Amino acid sequence: MSMNKQTKEVPIEKKLTLTKYEAAAYSSIGINKIESMLRAPTCPFALYVGENKKLVKRKEFEEYISQKTII
Repeated sequence: MSMNKQTKEVPIEKKLTLTKYEAAAYSSIGINKIESMLRAPTCPFALYVGENKKLVKRKEFEEYISQKTII
């Protein structure tokens, strides 16, 4: 008996976290800028998964962006 794994695409607006690539596409901000913002020690939207993986908390990212006029 074999089971097929089905991957489901979750719309960005329903995701809790985004990869840096999804965040860049979602916001039209470049990957390098997203990465530099995630490296800041006080970044309010960074979520660390282990030592090396960083995700973007979508709601916090949206709030952060909406409060800024220059990034």
